[in-house]
Amino acid sequence: MVQIDDKIISLDIFEKHFVCDLSKCLGSCCVEGESGAPLKDEETAILEDIYPKIKHLLSPEAVEIIERSGTWEIDADGDKVTPIIHGRECVYTYFDSNGICRCAFEKAYEEGLINFKKPISCHLYPIRVDKYSGYEALNYHSWPVCDPARELGKKMGLPVFRFLKESIIRKYGEKFYEEMEEVAIHLEKQKSKSVGDTE
Repeated sequence: MVQIDDKIISLDIFEKHFVCDLSKCLGSCCVEGESGAPLKDEETAILEDIYPKIKHLLSPEAVEIIERSGTWEIDADGDKVTPIIHGRECVYTYFDSNGICRCAFEKAYEEGLINFKKPISCHLYPIRVDKYSGYEALNYHSWPVCDPARELGKKMGLPVFRFLKESIIRKYGEKFYEEMEEVAIHLEKQKSKSVGDTE
């Protein structure tokens, strides 16, 4: 683990590799799981506000669920999350012509309809953030549906934190990300030194 400010960061975030490979996973992270995407309090208000602007991108079933139960819900653990359809995909998704599950928020953002890209929990994945008294823990979440992302990330030599540069800066700012780069350089030097000592 390493610490930057009040954030405790798993070494996996620097050492593991990850690059989404939608052609192989088909967006499974938006489909699999026991509940929807975790939401911050301020994001629930955003969803309520932008729903009319993205409604046309959603399936009739998703619209029915949202208009019956709301734009967000509280799951079995007491967390605020996006609703899901029959225990499967998030209501804020759609399937493209290749059968890939995609984010309606992201599509609307790219089309200039909204200025909200997606919930930060989605944007930061596979980093999961847990809040404790006095600090936040950033951990790497490993999930079988993301095996293709690990394979592609390893092939490209791209560590988790660099793949997530945009979302990390969105959440914590550029200075924080720059410090992560410094940590990565330090860890790489340590690794090289360790290898050299054993030769």
